[in-house]
Amino acid sequence: MEQINSYDGLDLAYCRANSNKRFLNYLIDLLAFYVIVIFFGFLFEIVFPGTIPYNDINPFWDRVLSLIFYAIVMFATEAAFQGKSLGKLVTGTRAINVNGEPPTLMQLLARNFIRAVPFNALSAFGNPCAPWHDRWSDTYVVDEKVLALQQRKDVFFKALREEKSDVVTTSEEENSKNQTQ
Repeated sequence: MEQINSYDGLDLAYCRANSNKRFLNYLIDLLAFYVIVIFFGFLFEIVFPGTIPYNDINPFWDRVLSLIFYAIVMFATEAAFQGKSLGKLVTGTRAINVNGEPPTLMQLLARNFIRAVPFNALSAFGNPCAPWHDRWSDTYVVDEKVLALQQRKDVFFKALREEKSDVVTTSEEENSKNQTQ
């Protein structure tokens, strides 16, 4: 089958991942983040015993540091895997820019630090799902199956037209052959 890499003429807004997949992405990524934090917390506590304060953490600074660390982890993951995180890998989605290409490092950086904006999660509700971290960084999260179908539609319809024209040509040849006999 012919491989299509061009994003010209594709309706990327049509390929957007739905709210359910986006929410599942978030839950999986959040779970992975907590596993990473716990792992590094144990590792840090083993190497430097007693340095992690458990009871006297200011809730505000805890939240700020968690958001920054979450942004860094998500940025590193999406940058390493060209717009995919663990959640996106499981759900078959990918972050792309508005041109349909993998996001630039600056777009990924902006995308993941914008997640720290208060009420960003609430901006994901609606149809189509377009949270602030997508809109402000000029990115989409698309369903890869729908995107692949859109990429192949021209090839499919071209093959269908050629097949139809072959059938018409063959039937015309048979008709002219029958008429001469």
